[in-house]
Amino acid sequence: MLDLSYNTIVVLLGTSLLGAGAGLVGSFTVLRGRALIGDVLAHAALPGLCLAFLILGRRNLTSMLAGALVSGLIAVLLLTLLRSATRVKDDAVMGTIRSVFFGGGVVLISYIQNRSVEGSKAGLDSYILGKTAGMIAADVQLIGGVALAALVCIVLLYKEMQLASFDPGFARVQGWPALALDNLQMALAALVTVVGLPAVGAVLVAAMLILPGVTMRFWTDRLGKLLLGAALIGATIGGAGTLASAKFSLLPAGPVIILVGTFIFVLSMLFAPRRGVLARAAALRDFRRMLARQKLLAALYTFCEGPEGDDAWLTDEEIAATLEMSPRAARRVVYDALLSGALQPRESAKGTEYGLTEFGWEHAILIVRGERLWRLYLLEHPDLAGQLVDLDLTKVDEHLPADVVQDLEAKLRAENRLPETDASADAYAAAHRAAGGGP
Repeated sequence: MLDLSYNTIVVLLGTSLLGAGAGLVGSFTVLRGRALIGDVLAHAALPGLCLAFLILGRRNLTSMLAGALVSGLIAVLLLTLLRSATRVKDDAVMGTIRSVFFGGGVVLISYIQNRSVEGSKAGLDSYILGKTAGMIAADVQLIGGVALAALVCIVLLYKEMQLASFDPGFARVQGWPALALDNLQMALAALVTVVGLPAVGAVLVAAMLILPGVTMRFWTDRLGKLLLGAALIGATIGGAGTLASAKFSLLPAGPVIILVGTFIFVLSMLFAPRRGVLARAAALRDFRRMLARQKLLAALYTFCEGPEGDDAWLTDEEIAATLEMSPRAARRVVYDALLSGALQPRESAKGTEYGLTEFGWEHAILIVRGERLWRLYLLEHPDLAGQLVDLDLTKVDEHLPADVVQDLEAKLRAENRLPETDASADAYAAAHRAAGGGP
């Protein structure tokens, strides 16, 4: 059994609140493509900590964190200036500022540790990797206050922050203070980073900002759900990591928290229902199978347009040659088409042959029509080829304007290349729905 002592409960509350606040604020930095900004802020805070100690001559947490905040905001200001005044890319600017400030912080820590007996007791090196077990009730109150302030700001300015995050150019055109909102997000990230330094340190606090938002991004594309989920994931990471560290007392809490977050991230990356690796692999597999079935039905329809007329039947070997597939892959496509009801088998002197059913015929018309419309459209508008690279050929009408489709159909009909049928557009749609999206 895990013995939850008073100190463990304090640390548990502190790390959970820190994770929730970091998840909220860090989600915006992730969405803006500025995930490394937390790393920059964390490393840039070290010189401020050290200078505050040198000015006071003693260790005072509030003053040192204030110095860290000032140092972090100076780094953000330099980042903004270099971004606007030079052509250096963002990653290079952030890497430079991070390295320079962190190097300066390490030099100042060494200087303080060696200058006097009091300096050697300052314990400033604990801010590099953190000292979670040393958290006290006052630290929890500070972390909770910052997390609450971040929540209030986000709730009050939710629409404004949403627009500034996804379309800052439009926000500026509409007269919204996009730059002020951007700076507010940076300031909130700086606050969370600074209060997280004593718990997990400069090296790991950036991960607390990044992991919850990146993890939740696999599960949703709605900002509200992303923020709520990131806060919950952040709190879970902090709490679970603290409990694991308490269970195995030899393990440092800060790194364990990050490892727990990494574990949850990997699980989400693999098993998230829409954006996870396995789900995307399954969707890609299904899409390729759909394209292969469409290619088979289109080939059979094309044969029916030729000398064979309505009596176009192909064996497995002929289908493999027509589709330019291996016999095994061709058999798999035939099996899928048989399951969908688009093909029917018959025995002949050549062996088992396959031809279109009535349903397969109607669906083949949809496919060939869509393919020819799409090819003609690309010939007339080649600059738009990359916009619909994963187009389902049976859904051309959903992607192209109705007047464009009518014009393309007229051109194909004039060339006698438009598949004709007695079925109406409603029958087309019914056939498409009956196929569950189409073979």
